[in-house]
Amino acid sequence: MSALDTQSAPTIDHEEERRARQKQITRVARWMLPSLVLVVLIGGWQAYVTIAEVPHYILPSPYLIGQTLIADWAVLWPALLVTGRLTLLALIFAVIGGLAIAIAFTQSKWVELAMFPYAVILQVTPVVAIAPLLQIYVESAFVAALLCAWIVAFFPILSNTTIGLKSADHNLQDLFKIYGASKWQTLRYLSAPSALPFFLGGLKIAGGLALIGAVVAEFVIGRAGTGLGLASTLLEASYRFNFGRLYAALILISIMGVAIFGLMSLISYLCLFRWHESALKRED
Repeated sequence: MSALDTQSAPTIDHEEERRARQKQITRVARWMLPSLVLVVLIGGWQAYVTIAEVPHYILPSPYLIGQTLIADWAVLWPALLVTGRLTLLALIFAVIGGLAIAIAFTQSKWVELAMFPYAVILQVTPVVAIAPLLQIYVESAFVAALLCAWIVAFFPILSNTTIGLKSADHNLQDLFKIYGASKWQTLRYLSAPSALPFFLGGLKIAGGLALIGAVVAEFVIGRAGTGLGLASTLLEASYRFNFGRLYAALILISIMGVAIFGLMSLISYLCLFRWHESALKRED
């Protein structure tokens, strides 16, 4: 073999191969392991109900729940739409309200001193205690439930965004002052980018809380026969001992929660993956 052939022969980097193999295994395991656990759990559940002959009114089998999900879809789908619309609207209003109040807090310390305690009071007061009052004073059951879900969801966005707006580099803030930047310019070019990761962290929490607030509000307000979404369907099914529909509604709520978290995580990744440390990929 000539010296030229030796120089041109491709070299095998075993460390690179190991990293690529490890990355591929991790990518497959991220989806395979949860799926495997889910299959094992459902299989064990079905086997236990079948072997022990557990009555359906005590613990329905996954097969029965699947049948009910299909058979009662005409009832479950409208309820799913109501709960989904309630959650989405509560999250949108929470984002608008949380951002607006957080900006007001950081622009005026007097506004923060005057209003922040009331925001905390709204957050720490249980929504089950507020819902009956809203039901009395608000004519529409949907609007009352929306207010309950908003109260639960808006505080994480308010709190995280306020911290983020205050966490901008002080040296850069001084530099903006020296160059005569207006409050709006400082907010747009310095404080807002600094607060974005904090806001997105609050958004992930608020997405789940909006669903929880909506479900709790439906439990309380739907009890009066207002017929809201999935939680009301779940409650009605428990009264009728229709455990198949009860579990089907519960599964739909769980799927909705996972979908909301996945969507919020995707939004966070798309906003941060090019520049923020929390989303940048590193080599092992």
